[in-house]
Amino acid sequence: MSRVVQVENLFVSINGREILKDINFEVLQGEIFTIVGGSGSGKTSITKCIVGLWKPTKGKVKVFGKDINSLSIKELDSLRKDIGYVFQGSALFDSLKVWENVGFYYLERTNMSQKEIRQLALEKLRLVGLDESVLELYPSELSGGMKKRVGIARAIATNPKLIIYDEPTSGLDPITSRMIDDLILSLRDKTGTTSIVVSHDLISAFSISDRIMVLKDGKMVQIGSPQEILSSEIPFVKEFLRSGFAHKT
Repeated sequence: MSRVVQVENLFVSINGREILKDINFEVLQGEIFTIVGGSGSGKTSITKCIVGLWKPTKGKVKVFGKDINSLSIKELDSLRKDIGYVFQGSALFDSLKVWENVGFYYLERTNMSQKEIRQLALEKLRLVGLDESVLELYPSELSGGMKKRVGIARAIATNPKLIIYDEPTSGLDPITSRMIDDLILSLRDKTGTTSIVVSHDLISAFSISDRIMVLKDGKMVQIGSPQEILSSEIPFVKEFLRSGFAHKT
């Protein structure tokens, strides 16, 4: 199984403050790899390095075998086409209709007709359980769960090989959260994409993940299968799980 992401001895410092400290992990093709940890533990910082928004102070980040730090702006732009990013707040454009949000890349970067882009948007929306009834709606007319689905449809519009989900169940009720979990699993099964999920939702993490990485203060504490993490004897992991699951009940 090929390695889609390789992170080696990653350190990131901003204004003299260490954000990430010696992070090492790899994500395999077709895997759902979830990063958990408290607020400020460095979860989203890692994804910023993966997409090339932040450069390592030390260490390497390789995506599809390419060292992110050594790519030109043009090469990085090309690589990002193979990465879909689902933002925590969905980050939809309020002034654009749903089909325009989903097809935004094609509207901005190609000469495809609006009819073709609208059809492509509908295909992606169907993959996330929505239909033509939402095409002409604006984000303000959507529920929280629908916004998340539209955000995911936009992320898969370019047929990416890797999808990064930043807190996909944040702000959603438990039933809608589980629907998003099912959607992440379904998309992996239908499209074969690799997924990196940043989450504070432990029920979600243990429902969908092949492997989980636990962070604390910018350091990696443990990586393992859901069962290995649940069986952990590391004091911080035990306390993190106890408080996390208690918060959900």
